[in-house]
Amino acid sequence: MKRNILLVACTLFLFSVSDIMAQRTERLLKSWRFTHDDKKENAQTDCDDSQWQNVCVPHDWAISGPFDAAIDKQIVAIEQNGEKEATEKTGRSGALPWIGTGWYRTTAEVSPAAERVVLNFDGAMAEPEVYVNGKKAGEWKYGYSAFNIDITDYINRKGSSNTIAVRLQNIEESSRWYPGAGLYRPVTLIETGRTAISQWGVNVKTLCLNDNGTVSAQLSADIDNSEGKMLQVEFDVQTDSRQRTVFTAAVGKNGDATMVETFGRVIPWSPERPRLYNITATLYDVSSVERKVLDRVVRRVGFRTVKCSAERGFELNGESRKIQGVCLHHDLGMLGAAVNKAALIRQIKLLKTMGCDAIRTAHNMPSQMQMDVCDSLGMMVMAESFDMWLYPKCKNGYARFFSEWADRDIRNLVLANRLHPSLVMWSVGNEIPEQWSAEGAKILRHLQDEVRKYDDTLPITNGMDKIAAALKSGFAQVADVPGMNYRTHLYQMAYEGLGHGYVLGSETASTVSSRGVYKFPVKRMDNHAYSDGQCSSYDTEACWWANIPEDDWLLQDEKPWVIGEFVWTGFDYLGEPTPYDEYWPSRSSYFGIFDLAGLPKDRYYLYRSRWNNKSETIHLLPHWNWQGREGEVTPVYCYTNYPSAELFINGKSQGRRTKRTDVKSVAGKDGRITDITDPAIDRYRLRWNDVVYEPGEVKVVCYDEAGNVAGESYMRTADKPVALRMTTDELLPQDRELCADGDDMVFLTVCAVDKNGVFCPVAQDEVTVTVKGAAVFRGICNGDATSLEVFTQPKMKLFNGKLVIGIQAKDVPGKAVVTVKARGMKSAKYEIDVKAAD
Repeated sequence: MKRNILLVACTLFLFSVSDIMAQRTERLLKSWRFTHDDKKENAQTDCDDSQWQNVCVPHDWAISGPFDAAIDKQIVAIEQNGEKEATEKTGRSGALPWIGTGWYRTTAEVSPAAERVVLNFDGAMAEPEVYVNGKKAGEWKYGYSAFNIDITDYINRKGSSNTIAVRLQNIEESSRWYPGAGLYRPVTLIETGRTAISQWGVNVKTLCLNDNGTVSAQLSADIDNSEGKMLQVEFDVQTDSRQRTVFTAAVGKNGDATMVETFGRVIPWSPERPRLYNITATLYDVSSVERKVLDRVVRRVGFRTVKCSAERGFELNGESRKIQGVCLHHDLGMLGAAVNKAALIRQIKLLKTMGCDAIRTAHNMPSQMQMDVCDSLGMMVMAESFDMWLYPKCKNGYARFFSEWADRDIRNLVLANRLHPSLVMWSVGNEIPEQWSAEGAKILRHLQDEVRKYDDTLPITNGMDKIAAALKSGFAQVADVPGMNYRTHLYQMAYEGLGHGYVLGSETASTVSSRGVYKFPVKRMDNHAYSDGQCSSYDTEACWWANIPEDDWLLQDEKPWVIGEFVWTGFDYLGEPTPYDEYWPSRSSYFGIFDLAGLPKDRYYLYRSRWNNKSETIHLLPHWNWQGREGEVTPVYCYTNYPSAELFINGKSQGRRTKRTDVKSVAGKDGRITDITDPAIDRYRLRWNDVVYEPGEVKVVCYDEAGNVAGESYMRTADKPVALRMTTDELLPQDRELCADGDDMVFLTVCAVDKNGVFCPVAQDEVTVTVKGAAVFRGICNGDATSLEVFTQPKMKLFNGKLVIGIQAKDVPGKAVVTVKARGMKSAKYEIDVKAAD
């Protein structure tokens, strides 16, 4: 091993002239043609695809709809919902046309100097078969798994272009939610020399963060086709703007180069300070006097340690913290499953405004784009793998492939993601039916062993929803971190029955609500369905197996061994429209803290009042436009991080309320809040349950712990809507600027206002969108789970006064103008600068 420290002034001399011999190139394959016509000749080079649809990958073939109840109509009993008898279900997987077969074709030239050519798919939905120049080069099964296909033996060596074709199929009842369809994640063509650094071969393990600011880490690189060669790997770690440290190690007989070193000064990665560093791994042939560069890769890394213990709970970088997380499905609302960096950035930034510090990729493997965003913005990740093992939760789900493919999928999950500092935990399953059997414990142990083959630094968990059975079978005892899905009344039993000394809420709450919808009288209800297909935003309704947020918070506050939670869910998602599985039209979930458009529901402010202690939260609900309810009781809630507040209706005091910090447990007999009068609710919310509605102004004045006025908030009854207003996200003020890369997006919120500029919370007017200049319309969404309006047409009705538009940059710079109109209202315009990509 050789070690050198070089200052930036010397970096021009870091690498020898032989650098020019490095052969690696990586390029995204974006432009494809697509068809549903399933013919064998689609794979052939002479196939006439001139009439196929031109698409840009990432692409979801189903998101343009139309919605149709017949697409995923099923006669099933949803066991996860406790059902015993089969009934007709609609919308369970989004009611979009994802079922069927699709073909993609593109052409690519390969350098004559390339000795090895690999296609990297970050995911393909589903069961992809890959053909190159008419021959089958490989296949995969799991639509969420990243995978590589070596196509070296199939490419043309005479400089002509190569035809790449991919066949995908989605069969009915293969998913419990909307999976998307097609090449929905990036496809990358990688060219290297024959001997090269493996895809996902570079790894950095943080062993210790030292008191003097240095880090002790294991650096490693796996090498392909290293047999019979004298090779070295040089690791160049740039730990700050002035210093780079270089380590050199020989490649061993097993094809890897590994060393443990101490270097730095480094700033540990955390959600509050997500510091990243560059590491360059260069592979040399040292069989002659002058080293020859064979390959080079550059990766972004961060340094952090993760530990769970009975004494200190969950620790990041040696500091205890309770996880404030949410579960996320992979779809992006109006974009469907097609991954987009700007949309992911928006999601993560919105969650961080709430104080959220972690996501669980439920129930699927994350995209690399999502992981990169979490690395750079500071969001911890639990990377999940499977929703089922051998026992099928849906007739044609992953259970068909588990026995043959699970080990390969686990390998790819870990290798593709272990370098990401945002990753803090692995999950090898969600609510697996085998949890109640000895066989399940055996499978769990095997999967954990597979994870540890490739990463032994992070804890492993799974989400259990049958804890009594899992304790009896021995399943619950196997995982590093016992993950509890709901069943708050069984947390104590899990804690006492296990020797871990801690429990994680791997999936919590499942409170349901529709943005801007309020039902009277206000009640605490489970699985209640209304005639309009909506749920009340008083945040007192949940699924029968679940609870409202306060149940989880009481446990976390009163039981130090509860190490945090992942709320179901951060955003609404397509499919699983519980409690409306048998209602049409309903085609997306109600669980989200944000709706499907990314607009905050009232529940956002409830979680923010608990999680975000750096920003003031004062939020009133419901809205104050209740024509016809004059004189009727209309409870008012305030979500705030202040301890007390006084409410005024048109200047008249309704009394002062103080949070009930003296309440330590719920009043419900089954260990959860079951009645609206339970004082446990008042520990976290301020409620005025006897307010009588009269139009006008609602004002709340909040007080700090010393009794001083700390803040106030208002809401007013709106007049009829007369104008549209268009802005960026109200929680995320953004620059009016996009990058001219063909991918960058901005999301604009459109709302109706009255003559005084007051938001109109009951407006349902249809809005039309036009975009001119250097950007295009990409999608639209209003957050209404019962709407059958498609996302890809530039018109949609407001849902309770709001909707969101997605605008995407073209690949040429210029200006773009977005205009929205509605009949009888003043239109609104928004100008965007689209600037040249760097």
